Amino acid sequence: MHSLIQSVVEQKIITIRDRQVILDFEVAQLYGVETKHVTQAVKNNPDKIPEGYVLALNENEWKDYLRSKFLTANSMSKSRVLPKAFTEKGLYMLATILRSPEATATTIAIIETFTKIRNLSNMVSSLGASKNH
Repeated sequence: MHSLIQSVVEQKIITIRDRQVILDFEVAQLYGVETKHVTQAVKNNPDKIPEGYVLALNENEWKDYLRSKFLTANSMSKSRVLPKAFTEKGLYMLATILRSPEATATTIAIIETFTKIRNLSNMVSSLGASKNH
């Protein structure tokens, strides 16, 4: 079960502004809550979610995301509000706020997935560096 959740988390991670993030509606899905609960949690806890932990997507980033997923804006959301993107730190802090039955397993999977990706990235970088020497 644990590796299944990790696999789902991994599929939801995208890169925006050279940072690995998960979009707010995907975060909500992972935690088993509605997107409005994620939005409200961030709004009600500004001290726990400092600037830079959550990125507001611009129109071009949103369109690029939709294109990469072969989706249209109409198929994704009835809302005209652009999604927010949670960085790894933003997700950690959100985990201290959101409460749902899936929260503990989801938080552990998110932490382990980001760590796995970071380790793989470091390994690839070190392999590239060793080839150049």
